[in-house]
Amino acid sequence: MVDIHCHILPGLDDGAQEESVAHQMAQMAAGDGITHIVATPHSNHRFPFDPQVNRQKRDALQQAIGESPRLLLGCDFHLSYENIEALRLQPERYTINGLRYLLVEFADSSIPPNMDEVFLDMISRQVVPIITHPERNAILAESPERMLSWLQTGCLVQVTAGALLGRFGKRARQAAGLLLRHRMVHFIATDAHNTTSRPPLLAEARKVVAAGHGEEVAQALCETNPGAVIAGRELAWKPQPEPFGAAPRKWFTLHR
Repeated sequence: MVDIHCHILPGLDDGAQEESVAHQMAQMAAGDGITHIVATPHSNHRFPFDPQVNRQKRDALQQAIGESPRLLLGCDFHLSYENIEALRLQPERYTINGLRYLLVEFADSSIPPNMDEVFLDMISRQVVPIITHPERNAILAESPERMLSWLQTGCLVQVTAGALLGRFGKRARQAAGLLLRHRMVHFIATDAHNTTSRPPLLAEARKVVAAGHGEEVAQALCETNPGAVIAGRELAWKPQPEPFGAAPRKWFTLHR
Protein backbone atom coordinates (compact mmCIF):
# COMPACT_ATOMS: atom_id res chain seq x y z
CA MET A 1 0.00 0.00 0.00
CA VAL A 2 1.03 3.61 -0.58
CA ASP A 3 0.28 6.38 1.93
CA ILE A 4 0.22 9.80 0.25
CA HIS A 5 -0.46 11.85 3.41
CA CYS A 6 1.62 11.44 6.56
CA HIS A 7 3.23 13.79 9.09
CA ILE A 8 6.17 11.55 9.88
CA LEU A 9 9.13 13.94 9.63
CA PRO A 10 10.13 14.92 13.19
CA GLY A 11 9.99 18.42 14.57
CA LEU A 12 8.41 20.17 11.58
CA ASP A 13 4.73 20.55 12.49
CA ASP A 14 2.10 18.94 14.74
CA GLY A 15 3.14 15.45 13.63
CA ALA A 16 6.03 13.44 15.04
CA GLN A 17 7.90 15.59 17.54
CA GLU A 18 10.86 13.31 18.18
CA GLU A 19 13.03 11.14 15.96
CA SER A 20 12.13 8.08 18.03
CA VAL A 21 8.43 8.63 17.27
CA ALA A 22 9.17 8.97 13.55
CA HIS A 23 11.11 5.69 13.68
CA GLN A 24 8.21 3.96 15.43
CA MET A 25 5.75 5.34 12.88
CA ALA A 26 7.86 3.98 10.02
CA GLN A 27 8.10 0.58 11.69
CA MET A 28 4.36 0.52 12.34
CA ALA A 29 3.57 1.46 8.72
CA ALA A 30 5.90 -1.21 7.35
CA GLY A 31 4.27 -3.82 9.58
CA ASP A 32 0.87 -2.77 8.24
CA GLY A 33 1.94 -3.37 4.63
CA ILE A 34 2.73 0.21 3.61
CA THR A 35 5.66 0.27 1.18
CA HIS A 36 5.81 4.01 0.40
CA ILE A 37 5.06 7.04 2.57
CA VAL A 38 4.75 10.60 1.32
CA ALA A 39 5.93 12.86 4.13
CA THR A 40 3.66 15.90 3.97
CA PRO A 41 4.57 18.68 6.43
CA HIS A 42 2.06 21.47 6.81
CA SER A 43 2.50 24.74 4.97
CA ASN A 44 0.35 27.26 6.83
CA HIS A 45 0.51 30.26 9.14
CA ARG A 46 1.64 28.07 12.06
CA PHE A 47 4.38 26.06 10.41
CA PRO A 48 7.02 27.33 7.95
CA PHE A 49 7.64 25.10 4.95
CA ASP A 50 11.24 24.70 3.81
CA PRO A 51 11.90 22.03 1.14
CA GLN A 52 15.62 21.92 1.92
CA VAL A 53 14.98 21.21 5.60
CA ASN A 54 12.34 18.64 4.63
CA ARG A 55 14.81 16.82 2.38
CA GLN A 56 17.41 16.75 5.12
CA LYS A 57 14.89 15.34 7.58
CA ARG A 58 13.67 12.78 5.04
CA ASP A 59 17.20 11.63 4.16
CA ALA A 60 18.17 11.26 7.82
CA LEU A 61 15.03 9.30 8.63
CA GLN A 62 15.40 7.06 5.58
CA GLN A 63 18.98 6.25 6.56
CA ALA A 64 17.84 5.42 10.09
CA ILE A 65 14.96 3.11 9.13
CA GLY A 66 16.51 1.41 6.11
CA GLU A 67 14.99 0.90 2.69
CA SER A 68 11.38 0.25 3.73
CA PRO A 69 9.08 2.03 3.78
CA ARG A 70 10.37 4.34 1.08
CA LEU A 71 9.99 8.00 2.06
CA LEU A 72 8.96 10.63 -0.48
CA LEU A 73 8.20 14.32 -0.07
CA GLY A 74 5.05 16.38 -0.47
CA CYS A 75 3.14 19.06 1.40
CA ASP A 76 -0.09 19.49 3.31
CA PHE A 77 -0.87 22.70 1.43
CA HIS A 78 -3.14 25.21 3.15
CA LEU A 79 -5.22 27.19 0.67
CA SER A 80 -4.11 30.63 1.78
CA TYR A 81 -3.51 33.56 -0.53
CA GLU A 82 0.22 33.51 0.17
CA ASN A 83 0.56 29.81 -0.56
CA ILE A 84 -1.45 30.02 -3.78
CA GLU A 85 0.73 32.84 -5.06
CA ALA A 86 3.90 30.92 -4.18
CA LEU A 87 2.54 27.81 -5.92
CA ARG A 88 2.15 29.74 -9.18
CA LEU A 89 5.85 30.59 -9.13
CA GLN A 90 7.24 27.21 -8.06
CA PRO A 91 4.73 24.35 -8.01
CA GLU A 92 7.35 21.61 -7.60
CA ARG A 93 8.19 23.10 -4.21
CA TYR A 94 4.90 21.72 -2.88
CA THR A 95 3.74 18.86 -5.14
CA ILE A 96 4.10 15.18 -4.29
CA ASN A 97 7.53 13.95 -5.37
CA GLY A 98 7.96 17.27 -7.21
CA LEU A 99 5.55 16.12 -9.91
CA ARG A 100 1.92 16.99 -10.68
CA TYR A 101 -0.25 16.16 -7.66
CA LEU A 102 -0.81 18.47 -4.67
CA LEU A 103 -2.56 17.82 -1.36
CA VAL A 104 -4.77 20.83 -0.58
CA GLU A 105 -6.32 21.55 2.79
CA PHE A 106 -9.20 23.84 3.70
CA ALA A 107 -9.56 25.56 7.05
CA ASP A 108 -11.82 23.61 9.39
CA SER A 109 -14.68 26.12 9.36
CA SER A 110 -14.42 28.15 6.16
CA ILE A 111 -14.00 27.77 2.40
CA PRO A 112 -12.82 30.70 0.27
CA PRO A 113 -15.54 31.86 -2.16
CA ASN A 114 -13.28 31.74 -5.25
CA MET A 115 -12.22 28.10 -5.10
CA ASP A 116 -13.62 27.27 -8.56
CA GLU A 117 -11.24 29.81 -10.09
CA VAL A 118 -8.32 28.73 -7.89
CA PHE A 119 -8.66 25.07 -8.84
CA LEU A 120 -9.08 25.91 -12.52
CA ASP A 121 -5.90 27.96 -12.37
CA MET A 122 -3.99 25.10 -10.70
CA ILE A 123 -5.12 22.61 -13.30
CA SER A 124 -4.25 24.99 -16.13
CA ARG A 125 -0.72 24.96 -14.71
CA GLN A 126 -0.63 21.13 -14.73
CA VAL A 127 -1.12 20.86 -10.96
CA VAL A 128 -3.82 18.38 -9.88
CA PRO A 129 -5.38 19.26 -6.49
CA ILE A 130 -6.18 16.42 -4.10
CA ILE A 131 -8.72 17.66 -1.56
CA THR A 132 -7.72 16.19 1.81
CA HIS A 133 -10.12 14.78 4.41
CA PRO A 134 -13.35 16.60 3.37
CA GLU A 135 -15.22 14.26 5.73
CA ARG A 136 -13.57 16.15 8.61
CA ASN A 137 -14.39 19.62 7.30
CA ALA A 138 -17.54 20.93 8.98
CA ILE A 139 -18.84 22.59 5.81
CA LEU A 140 -18.06 19.82 3.33
CA ALA A 141 -19.26 17.08 5.68
CA GLU A 142 -22.66 18.77 5.73
CA SER A 143 -22.68 19.78 2.04
CA PRO A 144 -20.50 17.33 0.10
CA GLU A 145 -22.32 18.25 -3.13
CA ARG A 146 -20.20 21.42 -3.15
CA MET A 147 -17.31 19.27 -4.35
CA LEU A 148 -19.03 17.98 -7.48
CA SER A 149 -18.03 20.97 -9.59
CA TRP A 150 -14.45 20.69 -8.36
CA LEU A 151 -14.36 17.02 -9.32
CA GLN A 152 -15.69 17.88 -12.76
CA THR A 153 -12.89 20.42 -13.07
CA GLY A 154 -10.33 17.68 -12.36
CA CYS A 155 -9.81 17.73 -8.60
CA LEU A 156 -9.46 14.48 -6.66
CA VAL A 157 -10.45 13.49 -3.11
CA GLN A 158 -8.59 11.79 -0.27
CA VAL A 159 -10.43 10.37 2.75
CA THR A 160 -8.70 9.54 6.02
CA ALA A 161 -8.37 5.88 7.00
CA GLY A 162 -9.15 6.68 10.63
CA ALA A 163 -12.41 8.40 9.67
CA LEU A 164 -13.69 5.15 8.15
CA LEU A 165 -12.99 3.45 11.48
CA GLY A 166 -14.71 6.09 13.62
CA ARG A 167 -11.52 7.63 15.02
CA PHE A 168 -12.78 11.15 14.22
CA GLY A 169 -16.33 10.68 15.42
CA LYS A 170 -19.68 9.65 14.01
CA ARG A 171 -20.16 12.60 11.66
CA ALA A 172 -16.81 12.10 9.94
CA ARG A 173 -17.44 8.38 9.59
CA GLN A 174 -20.86 8.95 8.05
CA ALA A 175 -19.53 11.63 5.71
CA ALA A 176 -16.70 9.36 4.55
CA GLY A 177 -19.18 6.58 3.87
CA LEU A 178 -21.43 8.95 1.93
CA LEU A 179 -18.54 10.09 -0.26
CA LEU A 180 -17.61 6.47 -0.97
CA ARG A 181 -21.18 5.55 -1.89
CA HIS A 182 -21.36 8.51 -4.27
CA ARG A 183 -18.04 7.53 -5.89
CA MET A 184 -16.27 10.72 -4.88
CA VAL A 185 -13.15 9.19 -3.30
CA HIS A 186 -9.86 8.49 -5.10
CA PHE A 187 -7.51 7.76 -2.20
CA ILE A 188 -7.43 6.50 1.36
CA ALA A 189 -4.48 7.88 3.36
CA THR A 190 -3.48 7.84 7.02
CA ASP A 191 -2.84 11.56 7.71
CA ALA A 192 -0.85 10.06 10.57
CA HIS A 193 0.65 12.28 13.25
CA ASN A 194 1.80 9.76 15.86
CA THR A 195 1.60 6.09 16.86
CA THR A 196 -1.42 6.35 19.16
CA SER A 197 -4.39 8.57 18.32
CA ARG A 198 -3.46 9.05 14.64
CA PRO A 199 -1.30 6.09 13.61
CA PRO A 200 0.14 5.32 10.13
CA LEU A 201 -2.18 2.39 9.42
CA LEU A 202 -4.18 1.59 6.28
CA ALA A 203 -4.91 -2.15 6.33
CA GLU A 204 -7.99 -2.06 8.57
CA ALA A 205 -9.62 0.76 6.60
CA ARG A 206 -8.78 -1.09 3.39
CA LYS A 207 -10.70 -4.10 4.70
CA VAL A 208 -13.70 -1.89 5.46
CA VAL A 209 -13.69 -0.55 1.90
CA ALA A 210 -13.28 -4.03 0.42
CA ALA A 211 -16.17 -5.38 2.50
CA GLY A 212 -18.50 -2.54 1.54
CA HIS A 213 -17.47 -1.77 -2.03
CA GLY A 214 -15.36 -4.64 -3.33
CA GLU A 215 -11.71 -5.57 -3.63
CA GLU A 216 -11.19 -3.59 -6.84
CA VAL A 217 -12.18 -0.35 -5.11
CA ALA A 218 -10.00 -1.09 -2.08
CA GLN A 219 -7.02 -1.82 -4.29
CA ALA A 220 -7.56 1.35 -6.31
CA LEU A 221 -7.86 3.62 -3.28
CA CYS A 222 -4.91 2.20 -1.32
CA GLU A 223 -2.54 0.94 -4.01
CA THR A 224 -3.24 1.71 -7.68
CA ASN A 225 -4.22 5.37 -7.45
CA PRO A 226 -1.66 6.46 -4.83
CA GLY A 227 0.97 4.54 -6.79
CA ALA A 228 0.09 6.61 -9.85
CA VAL A 229 0.38 9.81 -7.80
CA ILE A 230 3.93 9.18 -6.60
CA ALA A 231 4.93 8.37 -10.18
CA GLY A 232 3.15 11.42 -11.61
CA ARG A 233 0.92 9.31 -13.87
CA GLU A 234 -2.73 9.67 -14.79
CA LEU A 235 -5.07 7.64 -12.59
CA ALA A 236 -6.04 4.42 -14.31
CA TRP A 237 -9.07 4.12 -12.03
CA LYS A 238 -11.32 7.15 -11.70
CA PRO A 239 -15.04 6.73 -10.96
CA GLN A 240 -17.75 9.03 -12.26
CA PRO A 241 -19.26 10.88 -9.25
CA GLU A 242 -22.90 10.15 -8.54
CA PRO A 243 -24.99 13.33 -8.10
CA PHE A 244 -26.75 13.77 -4.79
CA GLY A 245 -30.48 13.27 -4.74
CA ALA A 246 -30.18 10.01 -6.70
CA ALA A 247 -29.61 6.60 -5.18
CA PRO A 248 -25.90 5.81 -5.63
CA ARG A 249 -25.19 2.88 -7.92
CA LYS A 250 -23.00 -0.06 -7.02
CA TRP A 251 -19.29 0.34 -7.54
CA PHE A 252 -19.07 -2.87 -9.55
CA THR A 253 -21.08 -1.30 -12.38
CA LEU A 254 -18.14 0.96 -13.17
CA HIS A 255 -15.77 0.29 -16.01
CA ARG A 256 -12.18 1.40 -16.43
